[in-house]
Amino acid sequence: MRALRLAFLALLIPASTIVHVVPLLVAALLKIALPFARRPCNRALTAIAESWIGVNNWIFDHFARTRLTLREDAALQATGHYLVLANHRSWVDILVLQKIFNRRIPLLRFFLKRQLFWVPLLGLAWWALDFPFMGRYTPRQVAKNPALAGRDIEATRRACARFRALPVAIMNFVEGTRFTPAKHARQGSPYRHLLKPKSGGVAFVLDAMGQGLHAILDVSIAYPAGTPTLLDLLSGRVPEVRVRVRQRPIPAELAAGDYQNDRAFRVRFQHWMNALWQEKDADLEELLSAPAATL
Repeated sequence: MRALRLAFLALLIPASTIVHVVPLLVAALLKIALPFARRPCNRALTAIAESWIGVNNWIFDHFARTRLTLREDAALQATGHYLVLANHRSWVDILVLQKIFNRRIPLLRFFLKRQLFWVPLLGLAWWALDFPFMGRYTPRQVAKNPALAGRDIEATRRACARFRALPVAIMNFVEGTRFTPAKHARQGSPYRHLLKPKSGGVAFVLDAMGQGLHAILDVSIAYPAGTPTLLDLLSGRVPEVRVRVRQRPIPAELAAGDYQNDRAFRVRFQHWMNALWQEKDADLEELLSAPAATL
């Protein structure tokens, strides 16, 4: 039965991808060719993407057999302007985020590694939806070529300039990579369930968006049965996902500042982020340890 289900999904998921990517690309080309039609094209792009996510959510509901427990301290708006921060355990995180937020807040837009542009169909879809592609250079690469240090900052600014004109939810996995015990040990992370946060990307988004964002959505994702793969999810081997969403104000004193060159501002920003991460670590501990009936 499991093999039959996976075979069906192996047909359904690519079919849904093709059905949605083709009109996405048509709308994107129209947006480029007809600048006066930019706004209706953006609406069409969003509607197509939300339909695509809706199909994925239907698959989640009918095939994953996963109980999703959500604690939400937020007043969500489909026309809001949010910065969404989350911990990162698995590629399943993205499906979970889309499951809880689709059509409840603006379309989530992720900062992606530049190499992902070349993923067949998906890379073009992300490009059409204005997902920003980043170089994410290593410290060694930056040391050899200091000019690389400013490229991702400029890419962030260009992306945020486009986002000011429409409702948006900018997604940032602040750890910068998926959590593994090996990475946790290598970092000497002071958090039990998290890697150290990388504050720079958050600071650059807040600075570039100015007053264009009105709140932070702080999302904690926990898998009580252990970190799953996408295959685990589609095979029905993820019994439960627990999520907590907290809406947080953006501190006025941190909404704009020169994170790269102003050391005092950078220290203040990192202290704020570390405090937020300590609270997130406590939330994850509670989500993982609490009996299901109490959530």
